[in-house]
Amino acid sequence: MTFKHQKMKIYSSYNNKVSIDVIPGHFATNHSHITHYIDMTVLKSRQSMARAAAKSIASEYVSSTVVDTIVCMDGTEVIGSYLAEELTDSGIMSINQHKAMYVVTPEFNSVGQMIFRDNLQPMIKGKHVLFLLASATTGRTIERSLECLSYYGGIIAGISAIFSVNEVISDHPVHTLFHINDIPEYKTYPHNACPYCQSGQKIEAIVNSYGYSKL
Repeated sequence: MTFKHQKMKIYSSYNNKVSIDVIPGHFATNHSHITHYIDMTVLKSRQSMARAAAKSIASEYVSSTVVDTIVCMDGTEVIGSYLAEELTDSGIMSINQHKAMYVVTPEFNSVGQMIFRDNLQPMIKGKHVLFLLASATTGRTIERSLECLSYYGGIIAGISAIFSVNEVISDHPVHTLFHINDIPEYKTYPHNACPYCQSGQKIEAIVNSYGYSKL
């Protein structure tokens, strides 16, 4: 089975070595229905592109922001590791140079709550945390995650996403490699107010930041 529409490759305005694939259609996420599926598989997995993405993300923080821990969501651990390397590089004007930086991934319990086990909590409590994720559509995931980080005593140093609809969430700016302006036709709708559903158009796939499952 293939999608009805061909995918389009879009390059980041920050770095032409960084790209994503965008597929128009009718897709469902946990929180909304969206008009485009953004495939970041190569970006998150290919070494050269993950490094290029990390270099671009680091430019937002390297000379201005203290970072102790990077919390990686949505399979962004490869990018997160390169990001830690960029932020601690002694060859650039980094306020984090020579620092021992943590790169961690949270766990989710049976009801979808983000948790950190006892062995990881010292890497969050009292630490300046950079929150890294693949995409944010409604912002709900980020809001819940920030509440969790605050609960464990983390200090929010910044939020970075590969793609985000919102520029600010919970009074924190969201730094992105791809903006909504890069995909001007992109729309997100509540489940109960989706015009595609109302017109009888079937959902093509259930999607999240890890991938998709066709229906």
